[in-house]
Amino acid sequence: MKKIVFLVVALGMTHLINAQGILGKLNKAVKGDSSSKVMSSISKKMGGGSGSSLSNDDIINGLKQALTIGADSSAKRLNKADGFFANAAIKILMPDEAKKAEKTLRQFGMGSLVDKAILSMNRAAEDAAGGVSTIFVNAIKGMTVTDGLSILRGGDFAATDYLKKNTTSQLTEKMRPVIEQSLAKTDATKYWKDVFTAYNKFNKTPVNTDISAYVTEKSMAGIFYSIGQEEQKIRKDPAAQVTDLLKKVFAK
Repeated sequence: MKKIVFLVVALGMTHLINAQGILGKLNKAVKGDSSSKVMSSISKKMGGGSGSSLSNDDIINGLKQALTIGADSSAKRLNKADGFFANAAIKILMPDEAKKAEKTLRQFGMGSLVDKAILSMNRAAEDAAGGVSTIFVNAIKGMTVTDGLSILRGGDFAATDYLKKNTTSQLTEKMRPVIEQSLAKTDATKYWKDVFTAYNKFNKTPVNTDISAYVTEKSMAGIFYSIGQEEQKIRKDPAAQVTDLLKKVFAK
């Protein structure tokens, strides 16, 4: 009989010690985690979450909103007169291989010819910026949960880089013919030809630059630069988080 009582007491003490050990470890873990990750995890598992945590749908939909707003705002702004030309950060200037030609022509009093060529290139870029929204929308629709988490945890330009990666080839295909037509419409092709015909009279090595490819490349660079600026505002400026979902996703 004494053995049975002793065994019961021993078992009881063992359970008590184990329980105290578990509680001690839990308490230590909670105290040692300043961000309360342990408690948050327990709360969620117990169904006691505050409801403020982000679901995958929240993340994806919030990022889609951010990208759509950024891309749409950029396209509309750049599609207006002086959208490129009046913005020093993205204004299309003569390509590097034509800098010497530009300098020489200005020295010979032909600066107005160069200025017309530069203005026409920017007008072509502004014209082409209006037809890119659909391409961006399709890329945004295809965003996966993995893409969303990568963007959210990525750098300040992660969303812009996502669009750049998924739209560059389509943008090139879409924008180049528009730019070619616009260059012809604004007489840019003519001015370009006039510029280098004049320059080649003073230079033994003629300049041969593909103006359509150059303007297309610079136009896309300008569009992505503009989208990147919009992304910065949405990530960092509460005033730019114009929907409740954007506030929820980017608040922290």
